[in-house]
Amino acid sequence: MKKKTDTKTTEQKRVTTQKVVTALKSETAHFVIGLLCVIFGVYMLLAFSSFFFTGGNDQSILAHPNPGELLETGNRIQNYAGTRGAQLSQYLINDCFGIPAYCIIVFLIVAGMKLMKAYNFSLRKWFAGCMTVMIWFSITLGLIFEGPFENSFIYPGGLHGYNVSRWFCSQIGTPGLILALLVTAILFCVALTSKTMPFVRKALRPNLRRKGNDPQPADPEQPDEPRPTEPTATTPGPEIQEEKTEDIPAKKISETYAASSSTPSPKVTEVYEEEEDNDKNEPQSKAHEIELSLDETPVRESKASDMRVEIATGEKADLLPSGGEPAFEIDEKTSEEDEAYTGDVTQPYNPRLDLEHYKFPTLDLLNTYNDNEPTIDMEEQNANKDRIIKVLRSFGIEISSIKASVGPTITLYEITPAEGVRISKIRNLEDDIALSLSALGIRIIAPIPGKGTIGIEVPNANPRIVPMSSILASKKFQETTFDLPVALGKTITNEVFMVDLAKAPHMLVAGATGQGKSVGLNAIVTSLLYKKHPSELKFVIIDPKKVEFAIYAPIERHFLAKLPDGEDAIITDVTKVVQTLNSLCVEMDTRYDLLRKAGCRNIKEYNAKFISRQLNPEKGHRFMPYIVIIIDEFGDLIMTAGKEVELPICRIAQLARAVGIHAIIATQRPTTNIITGTIKANFPARVAFRVASMMDSRTILDRPGAQQLIGKGDMLYLQGNDPVRVQCAFVDTPEVEKIASYISKQQGYPTAFMLPEYVDENAEPSAAADVDMNRLDPLFEEAARLLIYHQQGSTSLIQRKFSIGYNRAGRIMDQLERAGIVGPTNGSKAREVLCMDENDLEMRMSSLKN
Repeated sequence: MKKKTDTKTTEQKRVTTQKVVTALKSETAHFVIGLLCVIFGVYMLLAFSSFFFTGGNDQSILAHPNPGELLETGNRIQNYAGTRGAQLSQYLINDCFGIPAYCIIVFLIVAGMKLMKAYNFSLRKWFAGCMTVMIWFSITLGLIFEGPFENSFIYPGGLHGYNVSRWFCSQIGTPGLILALLVTAILFCVALTSKTMPFVRKALRPNLRRKGNDPQPADPEQPDEPRPTEPTATTPGPEIQEEKTEDIPAKKISETYAASSSTPSPKVTEVYEEEEDNDKNEPQSKAHEIELSLDETPVRESKASDMRVEIATGEKADLLPSGGEPAFEIDEKTSEEDEAYTGDVTQPYNPRLDLEHYKFPTLDLLNTYNDNEPTIDMEEQNANKDRIIKVLRSFGIEISSIKASVGPTITLYEITPAEGVRISKIRNLEDDIALSLSALGIRIIAPIPGKGTIGIEVPNANPRIVPMSSILASKKFQETTFDLPVALGKTITNEVFMVDLAKAPHMLVAGATGQGKSVGLNAIVTSLLYKKHPSELKFVIIDPKKVEFAIYAPIERHFLAKLPDGEDAIITDVTKVVQTLNSLCVEMDTRYDLLRKAGCRNIKEYNAKFISRQLNPEKGHRFMPYIVIIIDEFGDLIMTAGKEVELPICRIAQLARAVGIHAIIATQRPTTNIITGTIKANFPARVAFRVASMMDSRTILDRPGAQQLIGKGDMLYLQGNDPVRVQCAFVDTPEVEKIASYISKQQGYPTAFMLPEYVDENAEPSAAADVDMNRLDPLFEEAARLLIYHQQGSTSLIQRKFSIGYNRAGRIMDQLERAGIVGPTNGSKAREVLCMDENDLEMRMSSLKN
């Protein structure tokens, strides 16, 4: 009885402890503790500040107080924070760290803001920084001031600084202490920001031409691309990413760039480190293969030890450059000019420094589901095995073996037919097998490519969800070397299925309404957001339904691209769609011109040269981010705009692969008038969700099979000869909203990525004829001098230099054209500047005034 009582008491204590721990981890407890930290920090600030004025009078009382005097109301303490504030100030300032004790207040307020979730600071970094600054300044002030200020009671460095500095001076001397403090300060600055090293190098080498990691000058011919301002190195700023990574694999992203000329293509490498405690929680890619006996007698439910499990190895990434890019004739003159330019090769250009504090989304933003673990119902597998064998034997077909591979929603039964059995006989029994299994729909693969077996795909009675978090947390995704990794889901063998969009290079997504197209598109975008930096990837999102992709609007300044005069980055207007697609064609032609000048075949080679500073930005060269075009409801666009939409899409699909522009189009109407032969020829990667008829399946995949899918994310991916059946990863709208919110709270570019201007050749003549020259813009003359200086008539150049809107810059350009200072529009190129020097400009200005 006593043992039971003790056990019950122990259990009650454990439950009570768990409740207390849960309560302390709750959001309310964090908010209350954070609020108390902020209030106490303000109280200390008041006490410290008052100490400088009243500390002298209070010191005599605090040094030798009468018994009980400090507890009395008339204790004559003058500090604004009262007796306890005076004691706290006296202890922390004079007896401890001196004036640098203010760093304690800073950390208290930062910690309070973090706990209240007002800002997402990194407490570890702030704590280390505040402690380092406080101790360093305390010792420094203790060295400078051997005692209190003249005619003052305040010890600038406190007793801590005084004692420590005196001890160091006795050991290494005053010069040694000064050198140690200098080295410590430099190391702290190096840990704070990577810009310290180029600064020190420049201080040691006054003749150094430019800092190693400074962004190169903007492209004068391509002013449409916004040039973001870099964060200052001296202002640490709020850290966005939380350090809490207890429930997910800790992800540490390090940017490594090749620093020597021996590396031909320096690139960003993402390294992931996993905590030991999370190794067991990582989803494994396993193909549960069950050897099923051909005996018709029921088999007992097998334990996990009876199952033969194969661990599927990830595919090795193809590191060779993809073929098929058009060859170019190298402009020898331009190449010689570019070869004359050599930047600081010891510090390759780092495009991520534009947003060096950007933090990749964390896995805790995604939901996890309890029913996603691989489970095998042996009763169901044996029952299906018996029915398949019975149907085949009833038609005179014998098999020698049968094996099952259990996937998330589908089980693949691999059968080996006996000698002399024709494959066509088994293929014709598809409906009979489906009838005997009472399945929603089965699919026969006869034979399975690369194997001497025939596959029968049967839907599971209890399908499982494939959460996006399990895909992104997998080792295969984290260690991928793909340029544009797209994680779609898991195959029948429970392998993570990934494709490289850069090698696809364009993707067609189709299926009936409600079968998972929108979830599939969100999975594509999410996997790219988790892998690419904003400087390396831009999206052009076209959403005729206006509501499907509105959740990505918050990341406009990070990942989205739009026209210079566009209001919304999510394009919904059909006229804007046509302009955007034609603008992308202009961007494509411009990139090809840059590749020709650089003597490169594709964007990967070009960016590698630019990163290693082999291309001169003053000659128009720039770092090129990948551009992914996502078009939802493509059928609606074809019905509305027809050839105006189809022609630029086909042109992009045919040529844009080499310059890093890739298209993904989706439609719920897979008919031949929507998915034409031209579209199919240029979109080799096809994703087919469930469709209503075999004709629709043939339209998408050029073969049947999509009509036999079971829906809810079940899809076929085709790129090459044979389609692969995949269960699409599930990412819900609230998860996408959290990811977009997480990214939007971080530092971004001033605007979205600006696409180049597009001028319709069939449009009306220039509007400069209707310009009122009697009301010139106040910036007219300054803009004219700017264009004469650069000898390039670009609207975006005016917009960027004077920080004005696109419409006003366009009106100024029309006035300059009417005044004869610049020529008419010249397609995608800059206008010709007709004025050769300022004297010519003065003559034209005087004629305007007269």
